[in-house]
Amino acid sequence: MTNKTPFDDARNLLRSNQPVGIVGYGAYVPRYRLPASEVARVWTGGLGGTPIKEKAVAGLDEDVITMSIEAARNALARAQIDPTLIRAVWVGSESHPYAVKPTSTIVAESIGAVPNTQAADWEFACKAGSEALQASIGFVGSGMAQYALSIGMDTAQGRPGDALEYTAAAGGAAYLVGPESESLAVFQGSYSFVTDTPDFWRRAEVKYPSHGDRFTGEPAYFKHTLSAAQTLMKMMGTTAADYTFAVFHQPNVKFPERAAKQLGFTDGQIKYGLLAGEIGNVYAGSCLLGLTATLDEARPGDRILCVSYGSGAGSDAFDIRVTDLITERKDRAPKTQQYIARRTQIDYALYTRYRGKLATD
Repeated sequence: MTNKTPFDDARNLLRSNQPVGIVGYGAYVPRYRLPASEVARVWTGGLGGTPIKEKAVAGLDEDVITMSIEAARNALARAQIDPTLIRAVWVGSESHPYAVKPTSTIVAESIGAVPNTQAADWEFACKAGSEALQASIGFVGSGMAQYALSIGMDTAQGRPGDALEYTAAAGGAAYLVGPESESLAVFQGSYSFVTDTPDFWRRAEVKYPSHGDRFTGEPAYFKHTLSAAQTLMKMMGTTAADYTFAVFHQPNVKFPERAAKQLGFTDGQIKYGLLAGEIGNVYAGSCLLGLTATLDEARPGDRILCVSYGSGAGSDAFDIRVTDLITERKDRAPKTQQYIARRTQIDYALYTRYRGKLATD
């Protein structure tokens, strides 16, 4: 008897009984931007480098609920379906506004999907959105539902002065999953890879997360991202050259660039989905937001590899084929780069007010 690896067993490939895909997608990024140099100015006197240029910050009247509604409406605008046909509304996030009260029911109500729908909030650090997407593929692919809506959205937290404060940002994306015949992009296969790797955590009642510093790289991000991508490509019989584009989770700029290079992808293949340098790490929406930006530029026949990462730890990898419907649907809602270009710069003082970092009662 020999010990099998994940590469040896095709049963590890996740593929739905019925082919399904993305009927509509939508992005949202708040307009406010905090330069990384502002964080450095306050905490280090401007000394040392910065991991990104700037990050997106939610305004006083924005949270995961309001941003999820905006992204969901963009997805519906592209799909142009009756929202009462949606049988699941799932929101993945690290920063749900309520500890006890679902985000998903408010989103479902706001887009007109109630009452004949299932609603739930998902958690798995930065891959909460992609695991909700994985579930939607199974839900629709099993025949239980015609459409399911999955969202990855965050107003990520970072302890003042901590390394996370440079990159922890706000934003995300929504995906309406439906039948292959109605899809602008089809899921050809997926794979999930998880282990108990405690690189990042936050206990209940604790305001800010903790992390394992450099430990978050090698045994965490790279092990899971590379394993998920390599295993999926092995089972699909592909190499990096078979994909037009690739999208990876983006805690910063260097990690996804390094992962892409190790897998054999070029800078040109990841250029549209690499957004961290401009808006930071939007946590549960990072990989999914990068995919929206890539779909905005994709053409019929393009093939996309999308790999998420969530601390704790795990990765979801998706093999996606773009269809002819992308041409008519991508312009029905604002593109991701339009949200990124719409920016208002703020200083650290305004940032602390918007994010409630100063207790006043």
